[in-house]
Amino acid sequence: MATFTFNLPDIGEGIAEAEIVAMHVKIGDRIEEDGRIADMMTDKATVEMESPVSGTVTKVAGAEGDVIAIGSMLVEIEIEGEVSDSDAEPGFDVAPEPETIEAETPKLPPVEEVAAPVAKPAPAPAPAPAAPKASVRDGPLPSQGAGHDSAKVLASPVVRQRARDLGIDLAKVRPSEGTRIRHADLDAYLNYGGTRAGPGRAADEEIRVIGMRKRIAQNMAESKRNIPHFTYVEEIDVTKMEDMRGEMNASRGDRPKLTALPILIAAICKTLREYPMLNARYDDEANVVTRFGAVHLGIATQTDAGLMVPVLRGAESLSVWDMASEIARLADAARSGKAKSEELSGSTLTLTSLGPLGGIATTPVINRPEVAIIGPNKIVERPMVVDGAVVIRKMMNLSISCDHRVVDGYDAASFVQALKRRIETPIYIFAD
Repeated sequence: MATFTFNLPDIGEGIAEAEIVAMHVKIGDRIEEDGRIADMMTDKATVEMESPVSGTVTKVAGAEGDVIAIGSMLVEIEIEGEVSDSDAEPGFDVAPEPETIEAETPKLPPVEEVAAPVAKPAPAPAPAPAAPKASVRDGPLPSQGAGHDSAKVLASPVVRQRARDLGIDLAKVRPSEGTRIRHADLDAYLNYGGTRAGPGRAADEEIRVIGMRKRIAQNMAESKRNIPHFTYVEEIDVTKMEDMRGEMNASRGDRPKLTALPILIAAICKTLREYPMLNARYDDEANVVTRFGAVHLGIATQTDAGLMVPVLRGAESLSVWDMASEIARLADAARSGKAKSEELSGSTLTLTSLGPLGGIATTPVINRPEVAIIGPNKIVERPMVVDGAVVIRKMMNLSISCDHRVVDGYDAASFVQALKRRIETPIYIFAD
């Protein structure tokens, strides 16, 4: 018998660690050659780890949510027969005796043990003498505790009826005076965190934040912590743009159907020529702003794993038809988990849209280290006054959040007003 140690290989330039987002094996499992061991997530992508050998799993480095350093043991697999060092592939160690690996490979404790070692419980204290009766404020929750029968609790019919209406179990409410429960006790019970036991209540659930949701949480926190955001919102009449889009779709032939998004992107790219400070990244450590000539537009996309931002590269050089095809391809790759790392990085400006769920206005969070993010909201028909007459127009609010360290409010407002002029007279989107 011999033991393979599967060390986490180098899975990208500059990557020092990866998070386990799915562990497909456990100790005692039989795994076949090329079988899936785990899915590892880095800052750039999720990578599947596969076994080069068949055998029985004897050790795993951690559970989902744990972070493993590059080069450290991910799993150990016991295999039949002898294997020489020359047969091992890069990233794997071979040992004839499991005891050798036990000595050479340190165990990686779970994150919880590193963050908060579990203290031994203290011995139970001796029973204390009876204390005088306490008021509601003496405890965090006015409760009589378990073991009481609500039918035996002293309360008036009115209080009992109110407790039933509120879904409160009277056995859990502690009276503040005497032994009778009053309305003030019900109020105190709710104010101090008491729960209602109404029908159909779902049980509390704890969900560990791992994988993509953990990355989103970290990135959003970093963005809000480091960037002084401001948001500017303007309403735009998109009636002519939507009429033009309808005519383009009517004669599209075998080309993909256009949504409003490619036309909006075309207008944004054209307007950025006049406002290059928005198509930029800010390195706040080096104190350098880089303005980009090409528009690599990140498009926030909702997936089952969370929000991902695939990048529409060189958007300024694409036709609206090419944009439509590429946006669909990128969205499908992101939602199916097949997006490559280079398709999820390198954006210079981000666009986020909730489509028909877009609401009245949004205050989007900047995709750091970019300096701006644009959020078109849903298109709705509203009565508007045009040339002194009330008419129905298709209106859309558009939000932009900017990094106030780099972009002034005047520049953001000027950009949006220029963008508005193009969208409301869409011939200027395509004219030079």
